[in-house]
Amino acid sequence: MKREQQAAAEGILYTDMYQLTMAQLYFRMGLHERPAQFDHFFRSYPDYGNHRAGYCINAGLEWLLDWMGEARFRQGEIDYLRGLRSTGGARIFADDFLAWLGENGHFEGLTLRAVPEGRVVHPNVPLTVVQGPLAMAQILETSLLNHLNYQTLIATKACRIRQGGRGRPMLEFGLRRGPELGANAGARAALIGGADFTSNVGVSRVMGFPPKGTHAHSMVQAFMALGQSELDAFRAYAELYPDDCLLLVDTIDTLESGIPNAIRVFEELKRKGHRPNGVRLDSGDLAYLSIQVARRLNDAGFPDVNIVLSNQLDELVLWQILTQIEQDAADYGVDPEALINRLVYGVGTSLIASNGHSALDGVYKMVALQDGGEWKPAIKISENPDKVSNPGEKAVWRVYDQRGKATADVLGLASEQPDPQDSLLLRHPTDHSAYRRLPPSNISGIEPLLIDVLREGRLVYDCPAIAEIRQQREADLERLDSGVQRIVNPHIYHVSLTQKLWDLKQDLIRSV
Repeated sequence: MKREQQAAAEGILYTDMYQLTMAQLYFRMGLHERPAQFDHFFRSYPDYGNHRAGYCINAGLEWLLDWMGEARFRQGEIDYLRGLRSTGGARIFADDFLAWLGENGHFEGLTLRAVPEGRVVHPNVPLTVVQGPLAMAQILETSLLNHLNYQTLIATKACRIRQGGRGRPMLEFGLRRGPELGANAGARAALIGGADFTSNVGVSRVMGFPPKGTHAHSMVQAFMALGQSELDAFRAYAELYPDDCLLLVDTIDTLESGIPNAIRVFEELKRKGHRPNGVRLDSGDLAYLSIQVARRLNDAGFPDVNIVLSNQLDELVLWQILTQIEQDAADYGVDPEALINRLVYGVGTSLIASNGHSALDGVYKMVALQDGGEWKPAIKISENPDKVSNPGEKAVWRVYDQRGKATADVLGLASEQPDPQDSLLLRHPTDHSAYRRLPPSNISGIEPLLIDVLREGRLVYDCPAIAEIRQQREADLERLDSGVQRIVNPHIYHVSLTQKLWDLKQDLIRSV
């Protein structure tokens, strides 16, 4: 695909066909410029099969804003739409609608509020709120969901893997297994969620991080194919990169060949005044091999050399590896805590593809439409109560208990302002019988979650650097109960409605 074709595919036409046909219907009915509000939220946490998440990490906002700032209907897009035909041969898009798109087909009239990137978020809480002319707010849906759902999914997975690895350094290696150019977004999201660095050189450049990597088995294989040895390959690599020498030791035999050869090269580097970086294990029983490699490196006088683990790692695998190390390391004369503190994780496919749960079920639902200058609430009804949307123009707050821990996210009407000095009545979003009351003594603070990002297309928000986003993530995790953060069977975090929003929702359900 040529560069200009790629640009066309990723511009304003980076959407689904039905967004454009609906927009033309709104135009034909005179509704296209009527102010509407849409909420973006996800319905459930990722469920990986044998374990599931109890929270998510919000991500993707900055790249969505970048896309919105550039996307518009230009002559090439208009000409393409003019040529589309129905099955009967008639033109799908009329000239008057296309002329309107040519004049107004951009996002400069939209207002957007959002939860900042890096924040811990939960199901059914609006993460992004879009207000503006109905047609363009509708056209935004597909790209908004594409930008935000995937990055939130990957940032969440990265955070869980970091927790499973007890905060040890983590490298994202997923570019070769990622969803084509989507792997760039995945690498960025991984950096937000928990990865310290990525092997993706392009994203590293854009994000301001040094790229990280080791070498492949093919380097050793190449030397062997030419009649040389694994030791020759290691020596050549060490000579070229004496201060960043990290050797992959399992091409032949980890304990009988790779480690002895690596130690020999490390001794040579040490005599020349260089500090070896580490070894990488990419196959076999990684827990057992970590213990044996640590023992041999310790005996050789290299107790601080890193041991990098890779090969299908995720949060549950790391949890199992570290548990085995704690149980077995001392039997071989290795301090388990010291070993864990020298581990580094290279995480690829399991992270970039979010193995076990490949898509976040984020949705974009109309919740209000203006009529006569007044917001009229809109609701989606479903036989599944969990799919009945929360209507109207809303605000979102996070309530902290007397310990300073987040105890509930609360959705209410935009006109409401909960007072921490008053009791809060919190209603379950779907269960009539489930509610709880928080007295003032159990409330240490109430924080609004949505911030202004765009006002009628004008950016009013400074997108933070990755370092600041990470600090926000860590701050939110510190205020999240450990039970909610469990890798397996996490505790349920409460998302509640105020009584006024509950009443509005029930009134609309009855009226429909």
